[in-house]
Amino acid sequence: MSTETSTDRGVPLPPMKFNLWGTVDEAKPLGESTRKMLSSLMGVVDDGAVPAKDVPVDRLHLTAPRLPEEDLAAFRRIVGDSHVTTDDAQRAPRSRGKSSLDLLEWRSGAEGSEITAPDAVLAPATDDEVLQILQHCTTRDIAVVPFGGGTSVVGGLTPYTADAGHTFRGVVSLDLVRFDEVTDVDPVSGLATLGAGLSGPAAELALAAHGLQIGHYPQSFPYATIGGYAVTRSSGQDSAGYGRFDDMVRELTLVTPGGVLQAGQAAPASAAGPDLRELVMGSEGAFGVVTRVRLRVHPVPETKRYEAFTFPDFATGAAALRAVVQTGTGPTVIRLSDEIESSINLSSGDKAGESTAPPGCLCITVFEGTAEHTAARHRETRDLILSLGGKSRGEAPARAWEQGRFNAPVLRDSLLDAGALCETLETATDWANVPRLKKAVGQALAESLNGSGTMALIMCHISHVYPEGCSLYFTVVAAQQGDPVAQWRR
Repeated sequence: MSTETSTDRGVPLPPMKFNLWGTVDEAKPLGESTRKMLSSLMGVVDDGAVPAKDVPVDRLHLTAPRLPEEDLAAFRRIVGDSHVTTDDAQRAPRSRGKSSLDLLEWRSGAEGSEITAPDAVLAPATDDEVLQILQHCTTRDIAVVPFGGGTSVVGGLTPYTADAGHTFRGVVSLDLVRFDEVTDVDPVSGLATLGAGLSGPAAELALAAHGLQIGHYPQSFPYATIGGYAVTRSSGQDSAGYGRFDDMVRELTLVTPGGVLQAGQAAPASAAGPDLRELVMGSEGAFGVVTRVRLRVHPVPETKRYEAFTFPDFATGAAALRAVVQTGTGPTVIRLSDEIESSINLSSGDKAGESTAPPGCLCITVFEGTAEHTAARHRETRDLILSLGGKSRGEAPARAWEQGRFNAPVLRDSLLDAGALCETLETATDWANVPRLKKAVGQALAESLNGSGTMALIMCHISHVYPEGCSLYFTVVAAQQGDPVAQWRR
């Protein structure tokens, strides 16, 4: 699906296909080794045929638009006739996010049950237009769902018409796509203001013209937006070096029904009172619509250095990562996969499922900055890891990880189409609790899935590190049994 506009409205279509992660052109069939692994372990049989992924909108059973003409006319007066649409082609991709549950519901509902959809899509271009929309919707009892890149995996885009016992007259999707400018670039202070509708790649390209970058790379990077990063407290794969996104935010523009707020600090730091940034970041858009974000940015790094290591077991590797972060040796990326994930790389396409990786737990490190700085940080990190039981595996595994690090969500579509259940989930804990929590989550997942009649492949990696703890990121693959949505919910 392209980003061209609909034939009768000027609202751009979201780049991702409504029932896929990514586009139809990105879809990949499962490799032979993956199909064999699914068949032998779980009984999932896939003949390798590419499924009909390009589902036409007219096959969908979307809820019909419910808003009366007087509301639509009011929206047109606010944003212009061409930036209001009730087309099914526009409503469908804004009806769900990209969790496995969302994608399973599309698969079960394409020719079956009704899919709830927003009643209209609006694309304002100014804070005042957003304010007028929110004020109208407040008066008319209409729910508003902000929309950025459409990558939500926590149900944030599902257009519920009832909340806490209250029923709304309708729901509109407010698309931030027209908030796409980079302004107030200050390379001396390392600051820039970015429109909330800018995608990750678009933001990096715009800043690169100034010799700057954000350096924030979540799994959703190809499609997620700046505003989405902020309201979800996004963590990127380079978080060891640049921090989480909420660490980068200096100030946010938040439009609420009561007015426009500047949440944050005009100065680098302040001792005066509470900071409203903490209320807005992580709110998922519940308190208003973020239209702009002022960020800390930094020069594009002069060089990168890579090295991969393996550890004999996950506990040894986790202890080494703890030592690295608590010592402060400074890798930009550091992550550790458990034994199963290290041997089965589901993002590697046709080679997925092949046990070609060295035995043990794979650790990836990347260093960015000046040549002198990266060399020093690399050397100190390397010496520490080797002293704690790690073995060097050279640059190749780390470079391969970087090249394929956004591929896994695309492969999930093919796994779902083949009859496999695939999901990811993430949690965080203190270092002392890592072994207990990893075991408990794995057991809970295995017991639930085994109870539904399938073996489960459960993989885990440490995705983000902090002085006092880390994030555990789980990937689960099993066979779909009966009603896969009910299986997922259990």
